[in-house]
Amino acid sequence: MHDPRTSPAFLRGMTRSRSVSRRDVFRLTGLSAAGLALSACGVQGQQKAAPKPSEVADFWAGKKKNGKVVFANWPEYMPEDRGPLKKFEQETGITVEYLEVIEENASFFGKAEPQLRAGQPLGYDIIVMTNGTQFAKMQALGYLVALDHKQLPNFAANAGAKYKNPAYDPNNTYSIPYTSGMTGIAYNTKYVKDPIKSIQALFDPKYKGKVGMMADSQEIANYGLLALGVAPEQSTRADWDKAAAMLQKQREDGIVRKYYDQDYIDAVSKGDVWLTMGWSGDVFQRQLAGEPVAFVVPEEGGTIWTDNMMIPKGAANPVDALMLMDYLYKPEIAAELTEYIQYVTPVPAVKDLLSTKAAGLKGEDKEALEAMIESPLIFPTEADYAKLHTYVTPSTPAEQEAFESMFQAVTQG
Repeated sequence: MHDPRTSPAFLRGMTRSRSVSRRDVFRLTGLSAAGLALSACGVQGQQKAAPKPSEVADFWAGKKKNGKVVFANWPEYMPEDRGPLKKFEQETGITVEYLEVIEENASFFGKAEPQLRAGQPLGYDIIVMTNGTQFAKMQALGYLVALDHKQLPNFAANAGAKYKNPAYDPNNTYSIPYTSGMTGIAYNTKYVKDPIKSIQALFDPKYKGKVGMMADSQEIANYGLLALGVAPEQSTRADWDKAAAMLQKQREDGIVRKYYDQDYIDAVSKGDVWLTMGWSGDVFQRQLAGEPVAFVVPEEGGTIWTDNMMIPKGAANPVDALMLMDYLYKPEIAAELTEYIQYVTPVPAVKDLLSTKAAGLKGEDKEALEAMIESPLIFPTEADYAKLHTYVTPSTPAEQEAFESMFQAVTQG
C-alpha cells in the first residue's frame, strides 16, 4: 500500500498555515454575546436591533448586479486553481477578486472597525468570520448587511438543518456558513487500548500525567461543563463554579500533563500525552499520515465552530456578493471546496457526490478521497451533530470577567 504521507492532499494539509492561524483565533473569539461586544476592546456604540422585514426589503430594493465582487477570506480556504470562482465567473459574467487577508478574527476586526465606525467601506463585498466575539460585535454595532434570502435559493435548498437558524445568528439574518470544525477528544491508539467514549476519561486517574487539556478558557470550560452534564450555551454562573472546581481538582490530582494551545497534536502523536482535547482538522491530517491518533465526539458532547460568509456595511457590490455566496451552496461546488479544505461542509449532499467521484478513481487518489468520505471528522454522523454545542455566552461584561477569571485560574495557576 502506498504511503498516504506522499498524497497531495496530505502534503497540502501539513504545510498550510491556516490550521495554526485558525486555532490562534479561538483564544480570542470564543465569546459570542452581543452585550460583550459593546464593552470589549474599547468599542463604543449602541446595540443594533434585528432589522424588520421592511427594512431589509428597502435596502435591497433597486440594487442590481454590477459585474464584480471582492471576496476576503482566510488562507488555504479555496482550491489553488480557484476552480469554483472561475466557474462562477464563467456562468455569471461577474469578475471575482479573491483576497486571503483574514488570518485572525481579532486583528481583522481591529483594522476594519475604525473604517466601519466612520461610515467608510472596507473595500470587500464578502468577508468570512468565525462565530464569536468579533462576529457579535459586527452584528451589534450594525456593521453587517441583512441578507435577502430571496436571493439565496441554493442555501435554502441545500444547507443542512444544523446550519440554518444558528443561535449566534438567528434566521441567518447576517450570515451563511462557509465551513465548520469540531472540538473532541484525540487519543493515541498505541497506548490507549480501549476506545475512548466519555469525557470522564480526561479525569480518569489511570491516565495520570498523560492527559492534555486546552489552555483556551472557552474550550476548557465547555468540557468541564459537559463533564457535569450541562449544555454550555445554557449554563449559569453556578455551573461555571462547579466546572472550574472539577477542572481545578483534575489539575491538582496531577492528571493533566499540560494545557495546550497548538502543540497538543504532536504530543498525542508521539505519546507524550495519551489522550487530549483536540480539533477535528488536526487529527484528520495525522490520520492521513498513518499516525496512531483517533478522534471521538464524547457521549456527553463536543464543541462546534463555524466560519461564516457575510456582507459588510458599505459593500459596493452586494447583489454580486449574494450571488457568489449562494453559488457556493451548489452541491457540486461545495464538494470541490470540501475536497480541498478538508473541514466540515454545511452541504450534506457533498458526501454522495464525492462518493460517486471516488468510484471512478484508482490508486492513491481513490484511497485519499475514500478516507475523507469515511471520516466523521469531515462528515459527522447525525449522532455526533446531536452532541455538538457552541460556546458559553456570558451576557454582561461582569459575567465575562468572572468567567475568564475562574477558568484562567485553572490553566494558568
